[in-house]
Amino acid sequence: MEKFDFSDKLNVDELQLKEPSNTKLMNLYTSIQNTLDIALETDDSAIVFGEDVKFGGVFRCTMGLNEKYGTDRVFNTPLCEQGIAGFAIGAATSGANAVAEMQFADYIFPAFDQIVNEAAKFRYRSGNQFNCGSLTFRSPYGAVGHGGLYHSQSPEAYFSHTPGLVIVMPRSPVQAKGLLLSCIRRKDPCLFFEPKALYRVAEEEVPLEDYEIPIGKAEVLQ
Repeated sequence: MEKFDFSDKLNVDELQLKEPSNTKLMNLYTSIQNTLDIALETDDSAIVFGEDVKFGGVFRCTMGLNEKYGTDRVFNTPLCEQGIAGFAIGAATSGANAVAEMQFADYIFPAFDQIVNEAAKFRYRSGNQFNCGSLTFRSPYGAVGHGGLYHSQSPEAYFSHTPGLVIVMPRSPVQAKGLLLSCIRRKDPCLFFEPKALYRVAEEEVPLEDYEIPIGKAEVLQ
């Protein structure tokens, strides 16, 4: 039944990274902001929402997007993670490209049932006849030295054991852009966990153009 878990079964030997032609020095959070800008610009069905997203978010990853694309496409939600997840799933299954922000990964637990028992199982329960559509949950995770017990957790392991969910954790600005765009354009529920400690620390030359990194091929470093 594994074939019913995800939208594609990648032949990782055939995956190739496109070499960028034009780059700009960015840190991780500006790379994410640039990625969301491209997602909204290239897909009229894309919507970005969450707590305080309209004014830019706690970590400024959505800064300027509401002014550019309007409140119909970049908007705030009530402080209710279960509601955010339920709305995101409903929007995605109705044809929207839903990009939801959970303000801190620590707060994702009330949405666990919606993500694990609803979003993850759409494809499997129908024998691959239908899916949940394009659905991405972004969430800052990990400790930064002053977050305390409610702002420092890394909950990815709880979700990584669930068939049907794609779990992504970038280590750099380039990875953040390439992998986030790939998540947003998949027909699978994706959880994109962003390392808070790297938001303003990591800097590198990031492609300015539309840029994706295929999900499913390991990065090998020596």
